[in-house]
Amino acid sequence: MNDYQRIEKAIRYLDEHFRDQPGIDEVAAHVGVSPSHFHRLFQRWAGITPKRFLEYVTAAHARRMLAESRPVMDAAWQCGLSGGSRLHDLFVGLEAVTPGQIQHHGDGLILHWGIHESPFGPCLLASSERGISALRFVADHASEPVLATLRQQWPRARLLRSQAETAPSMERVIAALADGQTHGLRVHAHGTNFQVRVWAALLAIPPGQAASYGQVASAIGHPDAVRATGTAVGANPVALLIPCHRVLRASGGFGMYAGGPERKRAILAWERARNTKSDSASPG
Repeated sequence: MNDYQRIEKAIRYLDEHFRDQPGIDEVAAHVGVSPSHFHRLFQRWAGITPKRFLEYVTAAHARRMLAESRPVMDAAWQCGLSGGSRLHDLFVGLEAVTPGQIQHHGDGLILHWGIHESPFGPCLLASSERGISALRFVADHASEPVLATLRQQWPRARLLRSQAETAPSMERVIAALADGQTHGLRVHAHGTNFQVRVWAALLAIPPGQAASYGQVASAIGHPDAVRATGTAVGANPVALLIPCHRVLRASGGFGMYAGGPERKRAILAWERARNTKSDSASPG
């Protein structure tokens, strides 16, 4: 069991036993390590103590995140999403494949793909000379479900497995997550005009912040389309870079996530730790 798997198992255990308020010793025993090792694991992986990290994965903290993020997000969307359908380079550059281009079905496009480790488990990354087209978590390194989706979206493209070709992109993804810089990343996404607007709004959400589905719907000018916005968030083909994990229910619920709800909580807490400097010195 690797570090991330232990963290996910700890989150799941806390979900199941939150009424009992289990202590660190009990959680450490459940994931099969000593309390001291559990403490070092979190400090190394998340940069904060287990106590603070576990506070971050609760609905109460999610509600606080939404309240704190509201003014930040209002300003970001006013600056970044003004001007109709203009897309701005925010966290990464987004080049959309809109319905008018889909008729070509990726004719002449070569998509290199590989499976790589991330701080949150293995991912399949697919990219071309135009950017990253897919970044999805894979269970037990099983590639076929993601490849089937790629073949459906790009039926005339050539899919070639090449770890050497995709490794530099994955390295830049991990570096971008760690320091919030773009590292020359570009996303070449396949979506409808509505989906692209939603994904552009997600790109305006800074690391360590969060927004509700309703806020995202309002940001793109469709305040009544919350359900459709949620569907577009779920259709995001590029996990981590287009940060669908930063969208929460207005109640503070974490909602669904293609990589699993525990992974969504872990990603949010990991980002929060890296963007709240005072937390690193907190006791616990």
